[in-house]
Amino acid sequence: MNNRDILFGLHEVEGIGWRSIDKIRKAGFLSEQAFDCTVEDWERIGITPGMSAKLSKILTPDWVKQRRLLMESAHVSMVTIFDDQYPQLLKEISQPPWVLYYRGRAELLHGPGIALVGTRVPTAYGRKVGAVLAEELAASGLAVVSGLARGIDSICHEAALGQRGGTVAVMATGMEKIYPSENRELLERISREGLVVTEYPIGTKSHPGLFPQRNRIIAGLTLGTVVVEADSRSGSLITADAALEAGRDVFAVPGPITSPKSRGALELIKQGAALVSGAADIITEYAFLLPEPADLSPDRVAGNDGIGMLCSEKNLTSDESRLYDILHQGPCSLDELLEKSGLDFGHLHSVLLSLIIKKAVTSLPGAVYKVI
Repeated sequence: MNNRDILFGLHEVEGIGWRSIDKIRKAGFLSEQAFDCTVEDWERIGITPGMSAKLSKILTPDWVKQRRLLMESAHVSMVTIFDDQYPQLLKEISQPPWVLYYRGRAELLHGPGIALVGTRVPTAYGRKVGAVLAEELAASGLAVVSGLARGIDSICHEAALGQRGGTVAVMATGMEKIYPSENRELLERISREGLVVTEYPIGTKSHPGLFPQRNRIIAGLTLGTVVVEADSRSGSLITADAALEAGRDVFAVPGPITSPKSRGALELIKQGAALVSGAADIITEYAFLLPEPADLSPDRVAGNDGIGMLCSEKNLTSDESRLYDILHQGPCSLDELLEKSGLDFGHLHSVLLSLIIKKAVTSLPGAVYKVI
């Protein structure tokens, strides 16, 4: 067995972490010598007594072969940091994964990619912005990379599917442990049409501590990270921090200052993140890396369905703008709009009717309203 096989075997041992493997690598034990190591040998290089006992017991050539067969039977492939196929951008972060497990189009590991991340509970504004950005960025040839979470992540994956750049989903579990469970169908589609990757072996269950580690891979695989919509404590800000640490670009989409879901993105802009008002702001940064010149025409980038229209309030009166801002944060009933807007019933009804005529707002069953 070569060092690639030994690395894979060590990586498959439950409980062994990045730093432990790094100690083993520096000690020169990524060779068949590892199969002959005693508990004392492992302890001598800084491995804990419990893990040393575990390694000396289970790390054998047969065990490594069994783990390899298990992976292959699940139709999962792998690439290690020793392989030429390992993504160069990911090698540049401070703790690149030793092993990446994947299903799908491995070539997406090497093309230009952009991370789109955000809140798990987006507003109507965030949902539409995420979908518009993801579709246009993927159409330009950038792979849209995200974390398969509820909300912005899932919206961006779905919008990028079928586009030229495709989409990459980075999981925080083993490949067969789908989280959240409602994304099973989306994950299957991405594994067929895009790429699904994880650094966690088969059988690894969801755990809160794994998600920040997953975020460094999202940032590491990409040229830059776009925070679409995020509150001040959103996990997507961890991805932005990881991007900064890796020397990558950070972008943020501005949102209404009245919306808690915009606070994280607005804070990033205050700290120097590039403001995004449309896909062109991102595409122009990386146009030289794209397979062919991107279509940056106004109709394509900020047309009637684009962010340019979303971020403007053309021809709206002050009262219409007030309701529009409220509804950007999510659908509201008539009673909720009465309370939040401070308008009397008759005037509120008139303003809503005007917004509907201007095709800025639509009504839903039960006297509920939302932005279009």
